[in-house]
Formats: sequence, C-alpha cells, structure tokens
Amino acid sequence: MPVNLSTPRKGSLLPIAGIELGIASAGIKTIDHPDLVIIKLAEGTKTSAVYTQNSFCAAPVILAKQHQNKTAPAYLVINSGNANAGTGEQGLQSAQACCQAVAELAGVDSSSVLPFSTGVIGQQLPVAKIQQALPIAYQKLTSDNWFNAAHAIMTTDTVAKAVSKKIDIDGKQVTVTGMAKGSGMIRPDMATMLSYIATDAAVKQSVLDKILHTAMEQSFNRITVDGDTSTNDACVLMATGQANNDEITRFNSAAGQSLYQVIAQISQQLAHAIVRDGEGATKFIAIEVNQGVNAEECRQVAYTIAHSPLVKTALFASDPNWGRILAAVGRSGISNFDLSKVMIYLGDVCIVDGGQPAQDYTEKQGQKVMDQDEITIKVELGRGEAEDVVWTCDFSYDYVKINAEYRT
Repeated sequence: MPVNLSTPRKGSLLPIAGIELGIASAGIKTIDHPDLVIIKLAEGTKTSAVYTQNSFCAAPVILAKQHQNKTAPAYLVINSGNANAGTGEQGLQSAQACCQAVAELAGVDSSSVLPFSTGVIGQQLPVAKIQQALPIAYQKLTSDNWFNAAHAIMTTDTVAKAVSKKIDIDGKQVTVTGMAKGSGMIRPDMATMLSYIATDAAVKQSVLDKILHTAMEQSFNRITVDGDTSTNDACVLMATGQANNDEITRFNSAAGQSLYQVIAQISQQLAHAIVRDGEGATKFIAIEVNQGVNAEECRQVAYTIAHSPLVKTALFASDPNWGRILAAVGRSGISNFDLSKVMIYLGDVCIVDGGQPAQDYTEKQGQKVMDQDEITIKVELGRGEAEDVVWTCDFSYDYVKINAEYRT
C-alpha cells in the first residue's frame, strides 16, 4: 500500500477551460483496461515541456521534441503499457504513425501532435491496436475526464495521482489541475515519468517556461525511488488563457508569483505522491541537508543517502542502524570535508554530534523514530549556509518482487 496516499476523488479534479481529454483501451496491457489518452488543447494554448536526460531517450521523446520545435501543440497522445524505448528507427516510425492517426481524426498537421509512452522498454509499439482505439478516445473528448486519464496512464502505480487547485489572480478565478504517473525507475533528471499540468491562466510563453523549470527543480527533480532515470520522462505544462485574466508577462510580478506558487505546490504534491507510491514502499523519507557551501553539495550528500541500499533496507526494517547513514555521508565525495563539524539527526534525535556518536543518544530514541512511516533524516555539514532536500522511500521485499516479475 502507498504511504499515506489515497486515490483522488473524481469530483475533486476540476476541468480546465480549453482542455479536453479522451480515454480508450487499446489492449496494450490487458483487454478493456484504459491505456490510451488524447488531450486536446484549445487554439492559442501555450505549452512548455521538459524531457528526460537519459541518452537512450525513447522514440516518443525524440519526436515530441522535434514536433514542439516546429509548431504549437494541438494534441497530446499518451499510451501506457509500452514505452516504445530502445526500439530504433521502427520506434520512431511507430510514434509518427500514432501522431498521424490523431492528426487525421482532428484535421491538423501531425507535427502539432506530441506523443508520449510509458511501460515496458525494448518492445515495439503495437501501432495497429492504438490506431483502432484512437477514434474511440477522440469521440470521448470531454473537459471532465482528468480522473479517468490519471488512471489510464498508470503502469506499476497502485493509485492514480492527480490534484486541482483554484486561486484568485487580479480578481479572476484561475484553475490548475495536474496528473502524474510513476512508481519505479524514478530519479528524474528533468521531471517525473509522465506529468501533465494545465491551467486556464493567460501567461506569456517565457514566463510559462520559467514557471515550469523553477517548479521542477523543487519537486520532480528532488525525488528518487531507486536512482534509475527513465528513458521516457516528460512533464508538460499547458496554459489555455481562458480565465480572462490580464496576461502574466513577468515571473516576478505578484500575478506571476501567485501562479508559480500554485503550480509549484501541485508539482510537489504529485512528486511526493510518486515517492509515497514507490514500488513496494512502506516509508516516506525526507532527507534534509543544510549548512553546505552550495546547494549542489547538499544534494550530493542527500542523494548518496537516498540511494544507499543499506540505508533503504534499514528503513524498511525500522532498524536504527544509523552507522549506515554516517557511512553514506562520509562517502558522498564532498571535498575538504571536516567531519568534526557534522551533525546528523533521525527526526529530532541527534545521532552524530561533531562527527562523533552523540553522547545522549539511546537505541530506544532511534527506534521510536524508525517505527514511524514518515521520517526526516537531517544532516548539518557545518561549512556554509546552503541547503537542499531530497524525498525518497525505503526498499522492501516487494520492490524486488515487482521488478523481478515485471514482464511475467
């Protein structure tokens, strides 16, 4: 079960004026299970997107980048169950064929369709199945379909991940709704596995780009389940401009900051949901590192802890074996590291003081923290004023089972 996370209620997801979603089953995963989504963007919608940094990026990522550089997107097409990654030239042709099929249904150019895929790597995309199901998804386009779409893009996720918020900007009601999928192969180098966030706000393209990249850095780019960056990571932010607010032309304006804050909140909530639903996860862990020379070295320490199998299995076992945390900090690769200044905490319990075991620490104190299903590990480096945070989960028996049996 995911850590303190439940599926969103259908009525809690608000439609975005200018965005319609259609869902169908192409039979990629199982018969009659929704696995195909079309998203229609109203004319004039501005779109910003970020993609995986994995060198073996999937065919749909390559094509989506090419199409986005040509023209404003009018449609997105998303399939789950097959990543269309590691599929060579045929994979590119398959992604293009899906775009072309959407374009023919909608009467648009295929370059205005962005493709996205998630699922098993190294298998050719079942294009014929998708082409047969696309007319069904197209016919079902409606603004009130976020709930169904969030379920259709799931793979090993145990719950759908979606959230909506309303804010007031210059006297106008602005709505933001977002959905994401992801559970394993999580260490984004740009965003999450797949995430789609939409708003009806009117906002300048450069400001939208700034909002997306800034929000990503404090949400999807601060999570890890297993340290593996997917071939298919993508996050898309869409702004239809139909809230009738004055166009937001500056990121640092009051309106720009209001929109940024709500998108950042939704991004972080979705990012946390991915970690809480990490494959086999039983604990949600925040790793806070501060007093660093810069944020980069704080992240380096945090990720070293977060990626340690020994730390993650101790967390699963609720074992206060804090020596594993100490060892991870020590091997994080920080130059000119003065261990005598380091402080380490489990929750509010100090386990290392000045580079040495804290004199007042007891096993009972550590056990009380480790028995919790949400834990904060805090490291003070004692060498500056920078800070950063990474969110992760534990490694359980189920993580091995899920990934060992993924294709069986």
